[in-house]
Amino acid sequence: MLTGDCRVLSGSRIDASLKVSILMITYNQESFISQAIDSVLMQKVNFDYEIVLGEDCSTDKTRNIVIDFQRRYPDKVRLLLREYNSGMMNNFIHTFQALKGQYIAMLEGDDYWTDPYKLQKQVDLLESHRNCSMTFHNVLVINEDDQTNEPQKYYCRPMKTFYSLEDIVGGNFIHTCSVMYRSGLVKELPKWFCEMPIGDWPLHVMHAQHGFLGYIDEVLAAHRKHRGGRWSSKERIEILDKSIFALETVHRKLGLKYEGKVRASIDRWLREALRISLADRNFRNVGLYARRLMLNAFKQMTKTSR
Repeated sequence: MLTGDCRVLSGSRIDASLKVSILMITYNQESFISQAIDSVLMQKVNFDYEIVLGEDCSTDKTRNIVIDFQRRYPDKVRLLLREYNSGMMNNFIHTFQALKGQYIAMLEGDDYWTDPYKLQKQVDLLESHRNCSMTFHNVLVINEDDQTNEPQKYYCRPMKTFYSLEDIVGGNFIHTCSVMYRSGLVKELPKWFCEMPIGDWPLHVMHAQHGFLGYIDEVLAAHRKHRGGRWSSKERIEILDKSIFALETVHRKLGLKYEGKVRASIDRWLREALRISLADRNFRNVGLYARRLMLNAFKQMTKTSR
């Protein structure tokens, strides 16, 4: 189990009268945050929910916008205003600490929900399937930097109704804006979580240890891609390195039980990094990723031969 060295408590303050806490974090998202909050406030549900919003000391008008929402909807919006910019992971962790709902939904400040019954549908699934620890759904992907492209569904292939830990341990395929967790299953976040470059996928894995992941085959949210154009090769390399670091960390914490899936994912990401380095004629990185590829293959061969 992914436990040990714990420092961040969650689940000990669950409020039985509060069905859902929506975890939102935001920083310098003045162009998007209003639509994100409005998409939560439009939800039609038969239960109480709250928006717990961690604002990380933005330098634009984001803080003023969220304060105005809290003023207008004091019974729905609970603000956590950072005194200084703490960084995405620290903001995420401290916001996670403050959640009180029986279920946890997540929405980043630049995404938004498109279906007014999204929360109700996910709560209904979790309450009718007690063997599920979380649920997710399809998402519309909108490329803000290329308006000539039509928005695309994230999952274009047929999906299963239920997924397990083994399905997700090799890497993330679930959009943050589609997730709802059952609270209290992950009572403590371990120290190593604070060192991770990403927060959502490790949380998916930790919850998947406690039950199935139920999929709703409907588009209930939209995810924006807006990086001012295409990813640079440097940015893509950084993403691949962070993904490999996260995967290897979780793999160790799971007791190296999923060697085949993990090594296959790492091999795929290292090959992509190698191709990018060759295209950029960055021969230092070419040598680095070639060596890492050989080491990854050696680890897989050694494990297989045991």
